[in-house]
Amino acid sequence: MSNFIQDANWRYATKKFDTSKKVSNEDLATLKEAIRLSSSSYGLQPYKVIFVENPELRAKLQPVSWGQTQIVDASHLIVFANVTNIGETEIDAYFKNLTETRGVSMEGLQGYSDFMKSKITTLPEEARNTWTSKQTYLALGNLLNAAAELKIDVTPMEGFEPEQYDEILGLKKLGLHASLVATIGYRHEEDATQHYVKVRKSNEELFLNL
Repeated sequence: MSNFIQDANWRYATKKFDTSKKVSNEDLATLKEAIRLSSSSYGLQPYKVIFVENPELRAKLQPVSWGQTQIVDASHLIVFANVTNIGETEIDAYFKNLTETRGVSMEGLQGYSDFMKSKITTLPEEARNTWTSKQTYLALGNLLNAAAELKIDVTPMEGFEPEQYDEILGLKKLGLHASLVATIGYRHEEDATQHYVKVRKSNEELFLNL
């Protein structure tokens, strides 16, 4: 756990990336596995995680990301896109995966499937979209922690125009909506932000014991 705290203190939202350094395929695979293993409500993972590698696409995305240089300078750009209008199709796909993975029949799981559908599909579409968007933050958390252990910098971003991302990346036709952005790579030695003392609330201010 001491290493985890050290890693948490090491990481920060990198403002300037070293364009000469790239995350290795091996480390990328580790980060992807960390994202894949993230917790999510019901285990549904109602999102896609898009690694935007095309430099022309990244250049198009920079202006709709408040002009932030990390979009084009970081080793990799990751877009977390939540499933929109989630419904029975996605739930049925989850249970198909579950039965095949665990080698069990659907018969004993039908009640749980019906329960999930009754809780999810009855929500208004806007509420469902908000719910699936929230799930992407859990996946981002795993990315942040795994990357810090590997000493890979991550800048999580909400400073972008989601609708423009949807259009540029063609997400709407896939039933997706850009929820979060993260850039990964290695901090530039000239990034002064890395030397700032981390500012957080004290234990006394943050935590309540009831």
